[in-house]
Amino acid sequence: MSCAGNVFVICSMGQKQEILPAVAAAIFNDKGEVLLQKRRDVNKWCIISGHVEFGETLEEALLREIAEETNVKARIVRLIGLYSSPESQVYHYEERTVQYVTSYFEARLMEGIKEGFENEETGELRFFPVGCLPVDMALINANWLEDALSREAGPFVR
Repeated sequence: MSCAGNVFVICSMGQKQEILPAVAAAIFNDKGEVLLQKRRDVNKWCIISGHVEFGETLEEALLREIAEETNVKARIVRLIGLYSSPESQVYHYEERTVQYVTSYFEARLMEGIKEGFENEETGELRFFPVGCLPVDMALINANWLEDALSREAGPFVR
């Protein structure tokens, strides 16, 4: 086992394994609909999420990701939960396996999204009623939307 910065890397049978910090945002509009992003890399709908960059706080990373992927500034409403379970947070890529430790927040956009906005990461942005989500959603933690809608005392740790 070796330490590369803050990431521990274990090489096993040529497969690199990493643990990486990530952030995700549940963003709702005034109608209670959730914002989803059609990601260009996987061509599926998902919530806004991304990696924490070196030197950033979790809050800074979240607000940067929202701004990059929507072109709109946001504010953080609350911490929903922390997610690290290998059952839902491990992703297998061609040359590596990553376990994300995700800090999940509720955020609110400070203004409306420009109609037709897209960039190299975002193919489309749309608000969906929570009971009518698209069938082509990317694999996300099964608890994320449920936890965001819950009024139980949080944050959740899963």
